[in-house]
Amino acid sequence: MLVSLSSGRRVLSAVSHFGAHSLLLELTRHTSRTLLVRSHVVEPGKFIHTGGKGLNFVDTVCDSVRKSGNWDQWSGDLHTVELNGDVVEKILLKFKDPADARRALSFFHWAARCKNVLHGVQSYCIMVQILVRARLLIDAQVLLESVIKKNDRGGSSNFEIIELLLRSYANTDSNPFLFDFLIQTYASLRMAEAAFEACLYLEEHGFPFSLTSFNKLVHVAQKAGQDELVWKVYEHMIVKRTFPNDITIRIMINAMCKEGILQKVVNTLDRIHGKRCTPIIIVNTCLVLKILEDKRIDEGILLLKRMLQRNMVIDDIAYTLTIYAHCKVGNLDSVCESYEDVTKRGYHMNSFLYTLFIGAYCKKGKVGEASHLMQEMKLEGLKPYEDTYNFLVEGCSRVGRLEASLLWFDEMLGRSLLPSSVACNEMIRKLCEVGDVKKANDILTLLLDRGFMPTEETYFYLLDGYGKDGSYQEVLKLYHEMEYAGPPPGLMVYTSLIGTLCQCGKLCVADKYLTLMEKRSVTPTLSIYNMLIVEHFKEGNEEKVLCLYNEMIQRGLKPASWGLEFLVEKIHHSKMKKKG
Repeated sequence: MLVSLSSGRRVLSAVSHFGAHSLLLELTRHTSRTLLVRSHVVEPGKFIHTGGKGLNFVDTVCDSVRKSGNWDQWSGDLHTVELNGDVVEKILLKFKDPADARRALSFFHWAARCKNVLHGVQSYCIMVQILVRARLLIDAQVLLESVIKKNDRGGSSNFEIIELLLRSYANTDSNPFLFDFLIQTYASLRMAEAAFEACLYLEEHGFPFSLTSFNKLVHVAQKAGQDELVWKVYEHMIVKRTFPNDITIRIMINAMCKEGILQKVVNTLDRIHGKRCTPIIIVNTCLVLKILEDKRIDEGILLLKRMLQRNMVIDDIAYTLTIYAHCKVGNLDSVCESYEDVTKRGYHMNSFLYTLFIGAYCKKGKVGEASHLMQEMKLEGLKPYEDTYNFLVEGCSRVGRLEASLLWFDEMLGRSLLPSSVACNEMIRKLCEVGDVKKANDILTLLLDRGFMPTEETYFYLLDGYGKDGSYQEVLKLYHEMEYAGPPPGLMVYTSLIGTLCQCGKLCVADKYLTLMEKRSVTPTLSIYNMLIVEHFKEGNEEKVLCLYNEMIQRGLKPASWGLEFLVEKIHHSKMKKKG
Protein backbone atom coordinates (compact mmCIF):
# COMPACT_ATOMS: atom_id res chain seq x y z
CA MET A 1 0.00 0.00 0.00
CA LEU A 2 1.30 3.45 -0.98
CA VAL A 3 1.37 6.19 1.62
CA SER A 4 1.78 9.90 0.88
CA LEU A 5 4.70 12.00 2.25
CA SER A 6 2.49 13.87 4.70
CA SER A 7 1.02 10.60 5.83
CA GLY A 8 4.52 9.22 6.34
CA ARG A 9 5.40 12.17 8.54
CA ARG A 10 2.30 11.51 10.69
CA VAL A 11 3.28 7.84 10.94
CA LEU A 12 6.84 8.69 12.11
CA SER A 13 5.36 11.11 14.60
CA ALA A 14 3.07 8.38 15.86
CA VAL A 15 6.01 5.98 16.25
CA SER A 16 7.95 8.44 18.37
CA HIS A 17 5.01 9.28 20.64
CA PHE A 18 3.02 6.04 20.97
CA GLY A 19 5.24 3.20 19.90
CA ALA A 20 4.56 0.29 17.54
CA HIS A 21 1.07 -0.49 18.81
CA SER A 22 -0.07 3.11 18.26
CA LEU A 23 1.53 3.04 14.80
CA LEU A 24 -0.62 0.08 13.84
CA LEU A 25 -3.83 1.88 14.98
CA GLU A 26 -2.91 5.06 13.08
CA LEU A 27 -2.27 3.11 9.87
CA THR A 28 -5.65 1.33 10.22
CA ARG A 29 -7.56 4.64 10.68
CA HIS A 30 -5.73 6.27 7.78
CA THR A 31 -6.42 3.36 5.45
CA SER A 32 -10.16 3.35 6.26
CA ARG A 33 -10.41 7.13 5.74
CA THR A 34 -8.59 6.90 2.39
CA LEU A 35 -10.93 4.17 1.15
CA LEU A 36 -14.02 6.16 2.16
CA VAL A 37 -12.86 9.26 0.28
CA ARG A 38 -12.00 7.21 -2.80
CA SER A 39 -15.42 5.54 -2.69
CA HIS A 40 -17.06 8.99 -2.92
CA VAL A 41 -15.08 10.27 -5.89
CA VAL A 42 -15.48 7.15 -7.97
CA GLU A 43 -17.57 7.57 -11.16
CA PRO A 44 -21.34 7.14 -10.70
CA GLY A 45 -22.48 3.56 -11.01
CA LYS A 46 -18.95 2.08 -10.66
CA PHE A 47 -17.77 -0.16 -7.84
CA ILE A 48 -14.79 -0.15 -5.46
CA HIS A 49 -13.40 -3.55 -4.45
CA THR A 50 -11.99 -4.03 -0.98
CA GLY A 51 -11.85 -7.32 0.73
CA GLY A 52 -13.87 -8.87 -2.13
CA LYS A 53 -17.04 -6.81 -1.37
CA GLY A 54 -18.78 -4.24 -3.75
CA LEU A 55 -20.03 -0.84 -2.67
CA ASN A 56 -22.38 0.95 -5.13
CA PHE A 57 -22.05 4.75 -5.33
CA VAL A 58 -25.82 5.38 -5.51
CA ASP A 59 -26.46 3.06 -2.57
CA THR A 60 -23.81 4.88 -0.56
CA VAL A 61 -25.60 8.20 -1.06
CA CYS A 62 -28.99 6.60 -0.27
CA ASP A 63 -27.58 5.09 2.95
CA SER A 64 -26.30 8.49 4.02
CA VAL A 65 -29.68 10.09 3.30
CA ARG A 66 -31.55 7.38 5.22
CA LYS A 67 -29.28 7.66 8.27
CA SER A 68 -30.08 11.32 8.82
CA GLY A 69 -32.52 13.92 7.60
CA ASN A 70 -30.06 16.68 8.45
CA TRP A 71 -28.76 18.66 5.48
CA ASP A 72 -25.56 19.59 7.35
CA GLN A 73 -24.85 15.93 7.99
CA TRP A 74 -25.32 15.11 4.30
CA SER A 75 -23.08 17.98 3.28
CA GLY A 76 -20.39 16.64 5.60
CA ASP A 77 -20.69 13.00 4.55
CA LEU A 78 -21.10 13.75 0.85
CA HIS A 79 -18.91 16.84 0.45
CA THR A 80 -16.77 15.16 -2.23
CA VAL A 81 -19.71 13.72 -4.17
CA GLU A 82 -20.30 15.04 -7.68
CA LEU A 83 -23.94 14.75 -8.76
CA ASN A 84 -25.53 15.01 -12.20
CA GLY A 85 -29.01 14.52 -13.60
CA ASP A 86 -28.68 10.78 -14.23
CA VAL A 87 -27.40 10.10 -10.72
CA VAL A 88 -30.14 12.23 -9.14
CA GLU A 89 -32.81 10.30 -11.06
CA LYS A 90 -31.36 6.94 -9.93
CA ILE A 91 -31.28 8.11 -6.31
CA LEU A 92 -34.86 9.42 -6.49
CA LEU A 93 -36.06 6.08 -7.84
CA LYS A 94 -34.51 4.40 -4.79
CA PHE A 95 -36.94 6.48 -2.71
CA LYS A 96 -40.05 5.84 -4.84
CA ASP A 97 -41.97 4.07 -2.05
CA PRO A 98 -44.51 6.35 -0.29
CA ALA A 99 -42.68 5.86 3.03
CA ASP A 100 -39.53 7.41 1.54
CA ALA A 101 -41.25 10.27 -0.33
CA ARG A 102 -40.23 12.90 2.24
CA ARG A 103 -36.58 11.77 2.03
CA ALA A 104 -36.74 11.99 -1.76
CA LEU A 105 -38.09 15.54 -1.60
CA SER A 106 -35.45 16.60 0.94
CA PHE A 107 -32.67 15.12 -1.19
CA PHE A 108 -34.15 16.81 -4.30
CA HIS A 109 -34.02 20.24 -2.64
CA TRP A 110 -30.63 19.58 -0.97
CA ALA A 111 -29.04 18.64 -4.30
CA ALA A 112 -30.28 21.84 -5.90
CA ARG A 113 -29.29 24.08 -2.97
CA CYS A 114 -26.06 22.57 -1.67
CA LYS A 115 -24.66 20.81 -4.73
CA ASN A 116 -25.89 23.34 -7.33
CA VAL A 117 -27.58 20.62 -9.37
CA LEU A 118 -29.79 22.07 -12.09
CA HIS A 119 -32.67 19.60 -12.12
CA GLY A 120 -33.94 18.61 -15.56
CA VAL A 121 -37.58 18.08 -16.54
CA GLN A 122 -37.14 14.31 -16.12
CA SER A 123 -36.01 14.72 -12.48
CA TYR A 124 -39.02 16.95 -11.78
CA CYS A 125 -41.36 14.39 -13.37
CA ILE A 126 -39.96 11.53 -11.25
CA MET A 127 -40.16 13.61 -8.09
CA VAL A 128 -43.76 14.67 -8.83
CA GLN A 129 -44.84 11.07 -9.39
CA ILE A 130 -43.28 9.96 -6.11
CA LEU A 131 -45.10 12.74 -4.25
CA VAL A 132 -48.44 12.11 -5.96
CA ARG A 133 -48.22 8.40 -5.17
CA ALA A 134 -47.56 9.29 -1.51
CA ARG A 135 -50.49 11.78 -1.66
CA LEU A 136 -48.21 14.70 -0.79
CA LEU A 137 -50.23 16.77 -3.23
CA ILE A 138 -49.32 20.28 -2.07
CA ASP A 139 -45.60 19.61 -2.53
CA ALA A 140 -46.29 17.84 -5.83
CA GLN A 141 -48.34 20.79 -7.15
CA VAL A 142 -45.59 23.28 -6.28
CA LEU A 143 -43.01 21.27 -8.25
CA LEU A 144 -45.36 20.55 -11.16
CA GLU A 145 -46.42 24.20 -11.48
CA SER A 146 -42.76 25.19 -11.40
CA VAL A 147 -41.72 22.87 -14.23
CA ILE A 148 -44.81 23.78 -16.32
CA LYS A 149 -44.04 27.50 -16.01
CA LYS A 150 -40.38 26.98 -16.87
CA ASN A 151 -41.31 25.03 -19.99
CA ASP A 152 -44.38 27.05 -21.02
CA ARG A 153 -43.36 27.84 -24.56
CA GLY A 154 -46.61 26.56 -26.05
CA GLY A 155 -46.93 23.88 -28.71
CA SER A 156 -44.77 20.79 -28.13
CA SER A 157 -43.29 21.97 -24.79
CA ASN A 158 -46.45 20.85 -22.96
CA PHE A 159 -46.22 17.41 -24.52
CA GLU A 160 -42.57 17.13 -23.44
CA ILE A 161 -43.68 17.02 -19.80
CA ILE A 162 -46.40 14.50 -20.61
CA GLU A 163 -44.00 12.27 -22.54
CA LEU A 164 -41.50 12.28 -19.67
CA LEU A 165 -44.25 11.47 -17.18
CA LEU A 166 -45.32 8.56 -19.37
CA ARG A 167 -41.72 7.38 -19.73
CA SER A 168 -41.15 7.24 -15.95
CA TYR A 169 -44.69 6.06 -15.14
CA ALA A 170 -43.80 2.37 -14.75
CA ASN A 171 -40.45 2.94 -12.97
CA THR A 172 -42.11 5.01 -10.24
CA ASP A 173 -45.00 2.55 -9.77
CA SER A 174 -47.35 5.47 -10.44
CA ASN A 175 -51.14 5.32 -10.95
CA PRO A 176 -53.69 7.05 -13.25
CA PHE A 177 -54.49 9.70 -10.64
CA LEU A 178 -51.18 11.30 -11.69
CA PHE A 179 -52.71 12.50 -14.95
CA ASP A 180 -55.90 13.75 -13.30
CA PHE A 181 -53.56 15.71 -11.04
CA LEU A 182 -51.71 17.05 -14.11
CA ILE A 183 -54.94 18.28 -15.76
CA GLN A 184 -56.08 19.89 -12.53
CA THR A 185 -52.70 21.62 -12.15
CA TYR A 186 -52.97 23.03 -15.69
CA ALA A 187 -56.44 24.28 -14.75
CA SER A 188 -55.08 25.91 -11.56
CA LEU A 189 -52.59 27.78 -13.76
CA ARG A 190 -55.49 29.00 -15.97
CA MET A 191 -54.02 27.05 -18.91
CA ALA A 192 -57.34 25.64 -20.11
CA GLU A 193 -56.34 25.09 -23.75
CA ALA A 194 -53.15 23.24 -22.75
CA ALA A 195 -55.13 21.17 -20.25
CA PHE A 196 -57.65 20.06 -22.88
CA GLU A 197 -54.92 19.22 -25.39
CA ALA A 198 -53.16 17.16 -22.71
CA CYS A 199 -56.44 15.46 -21.89
CA LEU A 200 -57.01 14.40 -25.51
CA TYR A 201 -53.42 13.21 -25.87
CA LEU A 202 -53.45 11.13 -22.68
CA GLU A 203 -56.82 9.58 -23.50
CA GLU A 204 -55.26 8.31 -26.72
CA HIS A 205 -52.71 6.54 -24.49
CA GLY A 206 -55.46 4.85 -22.47
CA PHE A 207 -55.78 7.17 -19.46
CA PRO A 208 -59.39 8.25 -18.69
CA PHE A 209 -60.17 11.30 -16.57
CA SER A 210 -62.43 11.89 -13.61
CA LEU A 211 -65.45 14.17 -13.49
CA THR A 212 -63.58 16.37 -11.00
CA SER A 213 -60.88 17.11 -13.59
CA PHE A 214 -63.44 17.97 -16.26
CA ASN A 215 -65.35 20.21 -13.86
CA LYS A 216 -62.19 22.16 -13.00
CA LEU A 217 -61.34 22.50 -16.67
CA VAL A 218 -64.83 23.72 -17.61
CA HIS A 219 -64.85 26.13 -14.68
CA VAL A 220 -61.53 27.71 -15.65
CA ALA A 221 -62.57 28.04 -19.31
CA GLN A 222 -65.91 29.59 -18.28
CA LYS A 223 -64.22 32.12 -15.99
CA ALA A 224 -61.83 33.08 -18.79
CA GLY A 225 -64.72 33.62 -21.22
CA GLN A 226 -63.54 30.80 -23.52
CA ASP A 227 -67.09 29.87 -24.58
CA GLU A 228 -66.07 27.64 -27.48
CA LEU A 229 -63.71 25.63 -25.27
CA VAL A 230 -66.38 25.27 -22.56
CA TRP A 231 -68.73 23.54 -25.00
CA LYS A 232 -65.93 21.47 -26.52
CA VAL A 233 -65.03 20.05 -23.12
CA TYR A 234 -68.66 19.42 -22.19
CA GLU A 235 -69.32 17.63 -25.49
CA HIS A 236 -66.16 15.57 -25.02
CA MET A 237 -67.37 14.53 -21.56
CA ILE A 238 -70.65 13.19 -22.94
CA VAL A 239 -68.90 11.40 -25.83
CA LYS A 240 -66.51 9.72 -23.37
CA ARG A 241 -69.47 8.79 -21.12
CA THR A 242 -68.31 10.97 -18.24
CA PHE A 243 -71.71 12.30 -17.34
CA PRO A 244 -72.23 15.67 -15.57
CA ASN A 245 -73.25 16.26 -11.98
CA ASP A 246 -74.89 19.28 -10.35
CA ILE A 247 -71.57 21.16 -10.22
CA THR A 248 -71.04 20.68 -13.97
CA ILE A 249 -74.55 21.88 -14.81
CA ARG A 250 -74.20 24.92 -12.57
CA ILE A 251 -70.99 25.89 -14.37
CA MET A 252 -72.63 25.39 -17.79
CA ILE A 253 -75.67 27.50 -16.84
CA ASN A 254 -73.28 30.28 -15.77
CA ALA A 255 -71.51 29.95 -19.13
CA MET A 256 -74.85 30.28 -20.96
CA CYS A 257 -75.73 33.40 -18.95
CA LYS A 258 -72.34 34.94 -19.71
CA GLU A 259 -72.72 34.07 -23.40
CA GLY A 260 -76.23 35.57 -23.43
CA ILE A 261 -77.99 32.50 -24.84
CA LEU A 262 -79.84 31.11 -21.80
CA GLN A 263 -83.14 32.87 -22.46
CA LYS A 264 -83.07 31.93 -26.15
CA VAL A 265 -82.67 28.22 -25.34
CA VAL A 266 -85.35 28.39 -22.63
CA ASN A 267 -87.76 29.98 -25.15
CA THR A 268 -86.98 27.23 -27.66
CA LEU A 269 -87.70 24.53 -25.08
CA ASP A 270 -90.96 26.25 -24.11
CA ARG A 271 -92.05 26.04 -27.77
CA ILE A 272 -91.04 22.38 -28.01
CA HIS A 273 -92.06 20.97 -24.65
CA GLY A 274 -94.58 23.52 -23.43
CA LYS A 275 -93.23 23.37 -19.86
CA ARG A 276 -90.19 24.73 -18.07
CA CYS A 277 -87.38 22.16 -18.21
CA THR A 278 -84.70 21.24 -15.66
CA PRO A 279 -81.22 22.82 -15.93
CA ILE A 280 -79.62 19.62 -17.29
CA ILE A 281 -82.19 19.47 -20.12
CA ILE A 282 -81.53 23.13 -20.93
CA VAL A 283 -77.75 22.60 -21.08
CA ASN A 284 -77.98 19.42 -23.17
CA THR A 285 -80.43 21.00 -25.62
CA CYS A 286 -78.10 23.96 -26.01
CA LEU A 287 -75.18 21.61 -26.76
CA VAL A 288 -77.13 19.75 -29.47
CA LEU A 289 -78.33 23.00 -31.04
CA LYS A 290 -74.73 24.27 -31.20
CA ILE A 291 -73.56 21.06 -32.88
CA LEU A 292 -76.39 21.24 -35.44
CA GLU A 293 -75.68 24.94 -36.11
CA ASP A 294 -72.11 23.88 -36.97
CA LYS A 295 -73.63 21.49 -39.58
CA ARG A 296 -72.28 18.44 -37.69
CA ILE A 297 -75.57 16.67 -38.23
CA ASP A 298 -74.53 13.02 -37.73
CA GLU A 299 -72.61 13.86 -34.55
CA GLY A 300 -75.59 15.78 -33.18
CA ILE A 301 -78.04 12.93 -33.83
CA LEU A 302 -75.66 10.36 -32.31
CA LEU A 303 -75.24 12.51 -29.21
CA LEU A 304 -79.03 12.88 -28.91
CA LYS A 305 -79.43 9.09 -28.91
CA ARG A 306 -76.80 8.73 -26.21
CA MET A 307 -78.47 11.40 -24.08
CA LEU A 308 -81.86 9.77 -24.55
CA GLN A 309 -80.51 6.44 -23.28
CA ARG A 310 -79.28 8.16 -20.12
CA ASN A 311 -82.50 10.22 -19.63
CA MET A 312 -80.49 13.39 -20.17
CA VAL A 313 -83.08 14.71 -22.63
CA ILE A 314 -86.87 14.26 -22.98
CA ASP A 315 -88.41 12.16 -25.78
CA ASP A 316 -90.33 14.94 -27.55
CA ILE A 317 -87.30 17.25 -27.40
CA ALA A 318 -85.04 14.56 -28.90
CA TYR A 319 -87.54 13.83 -31.68
CA THR A 320 -88.03 17.51 -32.49
CA LEU A 321 -84.29 18.17 -32.61
CA THR A 322 -83.81 15.17 -34.91
CA ILE A 323 -86.27 16.72 -37.38
CA TYR A 324 -84.49 20.06 -36.93
CA ALA A 325 -81.26 18.28 -37.96
CA HIS A 326 -82.95 17.16 -41.21
CA CYS A 327 -84.04 20.76 -41.82
CA LYS A 328 -80.46 21.97 -41.40
CA VAL A 329 -79.43 19.60 -44.22
CA GLY A 330 -81.97 21.42 -46.42
CA ASN A 331 -83.61 18.30 -47.87
CA LEU A 332 -87.30 19.20 -48.26
CA ASP A 333 -88.29 15.61 -49.06
CA SER A 334 -86.85 14.33 -45.77
CA VAL A 335 -88.61 17.18 -43.93
CA CYS A 336 -91.96 16.22 -45.50
CA GLU A 337 -91.34 12.59 -44.58
CA SER A 338 -90.62 13.70 -41.02
CA TYR A 339 -93.89 15.63 -40.94
CA GLU A 340 -95.86 12.57 -42.10
CA ASP A 341 -93.98 10.42 -39.59
CA VAL A 342 -94.97 12.76 -36.77
CA THR A 343 -98.68 12.59 -37.67
CA LYS A 344 -98.69 8.80 -38.19
CA ARG A 345 -97.02 8.03 -34.88
CA GLY A 346 -99.42 10.21 -33.01
CA TYR A 347 -96.79 12.67 -31.77
CA HIS A 348 -98.17 16.05 -30.84
CA MET A 349 -96.99 18.87 -33.05
CA ASN A 350 -95.49 21.89 -31.30
CA SER A 351 -94.78 25.51 -32.25
CA PHE A 352 -91.15 24.75 -32.96
CA LEU A 353 -91.97 21.87 -35.35
CA TYR A 354 -94.63 23.87 -37.20
CA THR A 355 -92.15 26.71 -37.65
CA LEU A 356 -89.51 24.28 -38.95
CA PHE A 357 -91.89 22.94 -41.60
CA ILE A 358 -93.12 26.43 -42.54
CA GLY A 359 -89.51 27.58 -42.96
CA ALA A 360 -88.62 24.55 -45.08
CA TYR A 361 -91.58 25.16 -47.43
CA CYS A 362 -90.85 28.89 -47.69
CA LYS A 363 -87.21 28.26 -48.61
CA LYS A 364 -88.42 26.08 -51.50
CA GLY A 365 -90.90 28.75 -52.62
CA LYS A 366 -93.96 26.69 -51.58
CA VAL A 367 -95.58 29.54 -49.68
CA GLY A 368 -99.09 28.15 -50.20
CA GLU A 369 -98.26 25.01 -48.22
CA ALA A 370 -96.50 27.16 -45.62
CA SER A 371 -99.59 29.38 -45.21
CA HIS A 372 -101.78 26.27 -44.83
CA LEU A 373 -99.53 25.02 -42.01
CA MET A 374 -99.77 28.42 -40.32
CA GLN A 375 -103.56 28.18 -40.29
CA GLU A 376 -103.38 24.59 -38.98
CA MET A 377 -101.02 25.73 -36.24
CA LYS A 378 -103.46 28.38 -35.07
CA LEU A 379 -106.35 25.86 -35.05
CA GLU A 380 -104.24 23.63 -32.76
CA GLY A 381 -104.08 26.52 -30.29
CA LEU A 382 -100.33 26.99 -30.75
CA LYS A 383 -98.79 30.46 -30.84
CA PRO A 384 -96.62 31.53 -33.78
CA TYR A 385 -93.50 33.44 -32.83
CA GLU A 386 -90.97 35.72 -34.58
CA ASP A 387 -89.35 33.05 -36.75
CA THR A 388 -92.73 31.74 -37.91
CA TYR A 389 -93.73 35.14 -39.26
CA ASN A 390 -90.25 35.94 -40.58
CA PHE A 391 -90.29 32.83 -42.78
CA LEU A 392 -93.67 33.81 -44.25
CA VAL A 393 -92.84 37.52 -44.75
CA GLU A 394 -89.53 36.72 -46.44
CA GLY A 395 -90.85 33.74 -48.42
CA CYS A 396 -93.91 35.54 -49.80
CA SER A 397 -91.83 38.62 -50.72
CA ARG A 398 -89.24 36.53 -52.54
CA VAL A 399 -91.81 34.90 -54.83
CA GLY A 400 -93.51 38.24 -55.49
CA ARG A 401 -96.63 37.71 -53.38
CA LEU A 402 -96.38 41.11 -51.74
CA GLU A 403 -100.00 41.32 -50.62
CA ALA A 404 -99.64 38.12 -48.61
CA SER A 405 -96.29 39.30 -47.27
CA LEU A 406 -97.79 42.58 -46.07
CA LEU A 407 -100.69 40.74 -44.43
CA TRP A 408 -98.32 38.53 -42.44
CA PHE A 409 -96.26 41.64 -41.62
CA ASP A 410 -99.33 43.48 -40.25
CA GLU A 411 -100.37 40.42 -38.21
CA MET A 412 -96.86 40.22 -36.81
CA LEU A 413 -96.92 43.84 -35.70
CA GLY A 414 -100.36 43.26 -34.18
CA ARG A 415 -98.76 40.65 -31.90
CA SER A 416 -96.08 43.21 -30.90
CA LEU A 417 -93.41 41.26 -32.77
CA LEU A 418 -90.72 42.87 -34.95
CA PRO A 419 -89.42 41.26 -38.16
CA SER A 420 -85.81 40.24 -38.57
CA SER A 421 -83.58 42.46 -40.69
CA VAL A 422 -83.43 39.70 -43.33
CA ALA A 423 -87.23 39.48 -43.66
CA CYS A 424 -87.65 43.26 -43.59
CA ASN A 425 -84.94 43.85 -46.18
CA GLU A 426 -86.45 41.30 -48.55
CA MET A 427 -89.88 42.93 -48.29
CA ILE A 428 -88.44 46.46 -48.82
CA ARG A 429 -86.29 45.24 -51.72
CA LYS A 430 -89.30 43.75 -53.50
CA LEU A 431 -91.46 46.82 -52.90
CA CYS A 432 -88.75 49.10 -54.33
CA GLU A 433 -88.28 46.72 -57.24
CA VAL A 434 -91.94 47.04 -58.25
CA GLY A 435 -91.79 50.83 -57.81
CA ASP A 436 -93.67 51.17 -54.52
CA VAL A 437 -90.81 53.04 -52.78
CA LYS A 438 -93.13 55.21 -50.70
CA LYS A 439 -94.75 52.13 -49.12
CA ALA A 440 -91.31 50.72 -48.36
CA ASN A 441 -90.22 54.01 -46.77
CA ASP A 442 -93.40 54.17 -44.66
CA ILE A 443 -92.75 50.63 -43.40
CA LEU A 444 -89.24 51.59 -42.34
CA THR A 445 -90.56 54.69 -40.52
CA LEU A 446 -93.12 52.57 -38.67
CA LEU A 447 -90.49 50.01 -37.67
CA LEU A 448 -88.00 52.66 -36.51
CA ASP A 449 -90.64 54.05 -34.15
CA ARG A 450 -90.93 50.56 -32.61
CA GLY A 451 -87.21 50.14 -32.04
CA PHE A 452 -86.24 48.24 -35.20
CA MET A 453 -82.51 48.34 -36.04
CA PRO A 454 -82.05 48.70 -39.83
CA THR A 455 -78.94 47.59 -41.69
CA GLU A 456 -77.01 49.28 -44.48
CA GLU A 457 -78.85 47.03 -46.95
CA THR A 458 -82.20 48.40 -45.73
CA TYR A 459 -81.19 51.93 -46.71
CA PHE A 460 -79.48 50.78 -49.89
CA TYR A 461 -82.71 49.31 -51.30
CA LEU A 462 -84.56 52.56 -50.54
CA LEU A 463 -81.75 54.72 -52.00
CA ASP A 464 -81.75 52.57 -55.12
CA GLY A 465 -85.54 52.79 -55.39
CA TYR A 466 -85.61 56.59 -55.13
CA GLY A 467 -82.63 56.79 -57.47
CA LYS A 468 -84.53 54.98 -60.21
CA ASP A 469 -87.27 57.60 -59.86
CA GLY A 470 -84.68 60.40 -60.02
CA SER A 471 -85.67 61.64 -56.55
CA TYR A 472 -82.18 62.77 -55.51
CA GLN A 473 -83.55 64.92 -52.67
CA GLU A 474 -85.13 61.85 -51.03
CA VAL A 475 -81.83 60.04 -51.54
CA LEU A 476 -79.96 62.81 -49.71
CA LYS A 477 -82.55 62.76 -46.89
CA LEU A 478 -82.01 59.03 -46.38
CA TYR A 479 -78.23 59.50 -46.42
CA HIS A 480 -78.40 62.19 -43.73
CA GLU A 481 -80.75 59.97 -41.71
CA MET A 482 -78.11 57.25 -41.81
CA GLU A 483 -75.44 59.66 -40.64
CA TYR A 484 -77.59 60.87 -37.78
CA ALA A 485 -79.17 57.69 -36.39
CA GLY A 486 -78.66 54.76 -38.71
CA PRO A 487 -75.82 52.39 -39.58
CA PRO A 488 -72.71 54.13 -40.95
CA PRO A 489 -72.81 54.50 -44.76
CA GLY A 490 -70.62 51.99 -46.56
CA LEU A 491 -69.52 51.37 -50.13
CA MET A 492 -72.90 50.17 -51.43
CA VAL A 493 -74.65 53.29 -50.10
CA TYR A 494 -72.04 55.68 -51.58
CA THR A 495 -72.21 53.86 -54.92
CA SER A 496 -76.00 54.27 -55.05
CA LEU A 497 -75.84 57.90 -53.83
CA ILE A 498 -73.18 59.04 -56.32
CA GLY A 499 -74.90 57.12 -59.13
CA THR A 500 -78.19 58.91 -58.45
CA LEU A 501 -76.48 62.33 -58.28
CA CYS A 502 -74.70 61.67 -61.58
CA GLN A 503 -77.96 60.54 -63.17
CA CYS A 504 -79.66 63.74 -62.00
CA GLY A 505 -76.79 65.95 -63.23
CA LYS A 506 -75.67 67.01 -59.75
CA LEU A 507 -71.97 66.52 -60.44
CA CYS A 508 -70.68 69.07 -57.94
CA VAL A 509 -72.59 67.34 -55.15
CA ALA A 510 -71.36 63.94 -56.41
CA ASP A 511 -67.73 65.16 -56.31
CA LYS A 512 -68.31 66.34 -52.75
CA TYR A 513 -69.46 62.86 -51.64
CA LEU A 514 -66.51 61.25 -53.44
CA THR A 515 -64.17 63.37 -51.29
CA LEU A 516 -66.25 62.63 -48.19
CA MET A 517 -66.12 58.86 -48.65
CA GLU A 518 -62.32 59.02 -49.02
CA LYS A 519 -62.09 60.98 -45.75
CA ARG A 520 -64.11 58.22 -44.06
CA SER A 521 -61.73 55.54 -45.33
CA VAL A 522 -64.23 54.10 -47.81
CA THR A 523 -62.22 53.38 -50.98
CA PRO A 524 -63.98 54.35 -54.25
CA THR A 525 -64.43 51.57 -56.79
CA LEU A 526 -63.92 51.49 -60.53
CA SER A 527 -67.66 51.82 -61.17
CA ILE A 528 -67.81 55.08 -59.17
CA TYR A 529 -64.94 56.59 -61.17
CA ASN A 530 -66.52 55.42 -64.44
CA MET A 531 -69.84 57.11 -63.60
CA LEU A 532 -68.14 60.42 -62.67
CA ILE A 533 -65.76 60.45 -65.65
CA VAL A 534 -68.53 59.77 -68.18
CA GLU A 535 -70.82 62.44 -66.73
CA HIS A 536 -68.04 65.08 -66.53
CA PHE A 537 -67.11 64.34 -70.14
CA LYS A 538 -70.72 64.88 -71.16
CA GLU A 539 -70.58 68.25 -69.39
CA GLY A 540 -67.40 69.09 -71.32
CA ASN A 541 -65.25 69.31 -68.16
CA GLU A 542 -62.12 67.73 -69.64
CA GLU A 543 -59.82 68.87 -66.81
CA LYS A 544 -61.97 67.05 -64.26
CA VAL A 545 -62.04 63.94 -66.47
CA LEU A 546 -58.24 63.81 -66.60
CA CYS A 547 -57.97 64.48 -62.86
CA LEU A 548 -60.38 61.64 -62.01
CA TYR A 549 -58.69 59.31 -64.51
CA ASN A 550 -55.23 59.93 -63.03
CA GLU A 551 -56.56 59.45 -59.52
CA MET A 552 -58.11 56.16 -60.59
CA ILE A 553 -54.82 54.92 -62.12
CA GLN A 554 -52.88 55.95 -58.98
CA ARG A 555 -55.22 53.74 -56.95
CA GLY A 556 -54.27 50.81 -59.16
CA LEU A 557 -57.68 50.64 -60.85
CA LYS A 558 -57.64 49.73 -64.53
CA PRO A 559 -60.32 51.10 -66.88
CA ALA A 560 -63.30 48.82 -67.20
CA SER A 561 -63.41 49.16 -70.97
CA TRP A 562 -61.25 50.21 -73.91
CA GLY A 563 -63.68 53.09 -74.53
CA LEU A 564 -62.58 54.97 -71.39
CA GLU A 565 -58.93 54.87 -72.43
CA PHE A 566 -59.94 56.03 -75.92
CA LEU A 567 -61.86 58.91 -74.32
CA VAL A 568 -58.82 60.07 -72.34
CA GLU A 569 -56.54 59.72 -75.38
CA LYS A 570 -58.97 61.84 -77.36
CA ILE A 571 -58.83 64.59 -74.70
CA HIS A 572 -55.00 64.50 -74.70
CA HIS A 573 -54.94 64.70 -78.51
CA SER A 574 -57.35 67.64 -78.46
CA LYS A 575 -55.14 69.49 -75.94
CA MET A 576 -52.02 68.89 -78.03
CA LYS A 577 -53.80 70.13 -81.14
CA LYS A 578 -54.84 73.33 -79.38
CA LYS A 579 -51.28 73.93 -78.20
CA GLY A 580 -49.97 73.31 -81.73
